[in-house]
Amino acid sequence: MIQIDLSGKRALVTGANSGIGESVAETLAEAGADVAVNYVTHPEAAGAVVDRIKARGRNSILVCADVSNADQVAEMFAEIDTHLGGIDILVNNAGIDGQAGRAWELDTGHWSRVIDINLTGAFLVSHEALRRMVAQKSGVIVNMTSVHEMIPWSGYAAYTASKAGLSMMTKTLAQEAAPFGVRVLAVAPGAIKTPINKSVWSDPAGLADLNQKIPMGRMGERAEIAGMVAALASGIASYATGSTVFIDGGMTDFADFSHGG
Repeated sequence: MIQIDLSGKRALVTGANSGIGESVAETLAEAGADVAVNYVTHPEAAGAVVDRIKARGRNSILVCADVSNADQVAEMFAEIDTHLGGIDILVNNAGIDGQAGRAWELDTGHWSRVIDINLTGAFLVSHEALRRMVAQKSGVIVNMTSVHEMIPWSGYAAYTASKAGLSMMTKTLAQEAAPFGVRVLAVAPGAIKTPINKSVWSDPAGLADLNQKIPMGRMGERAEIAGMVAALASGIASYATGSTVFIDGGMTDFADFSHGG
């Protein structure tokens, strides 16, 4: 039986105080990794994640940093170096949807904030991680994109642009880092049940409409994303780099065409 074994690995998960990031952090710990839990808001929730990881017998630390701030990112990695001794796995999960609105109606500041966190933030954190991973000639980065790296989403131009950009950044970093034994991949979730979208899945009409867009006919669970991230970060995926794995129940498989053209 193949098992995911991350024993002795040191991981950082950004935006790990809730939702998918929380599940990823705890799953990596379950597989044996020590985990740095990054957050910006809700320190009590982040602290609870750390407590649950420690209860599994793993080391875990809280690291507060806005990923779009280069100085804060550098300070975060200094803490990781001190308390974990380095990094082997990075999961760039921190991200926001931003304010909804058509492009010509939005304040451009909202565009900048989404790009700053979702794309520039992932680059800044990867920059610090790669400096360490390339030097040790090992490491894995998993970027959290979205089905919206390829599916347009009216009202969310910044979000879709950031995720498409993150997909291409994944490929480019993978190309650069491969000769040094470092892998870079992306996971693209579809509609996943998290607290942030509860207004959709708790409304029967909204849920029914959403499920029609998914060939498997249901939303995904956070554990289904976290399990894939853990597998990609492990030796099971040792020959995989530079690609995006879609975990979306078939949402990107053009559900509207399932009954003919």
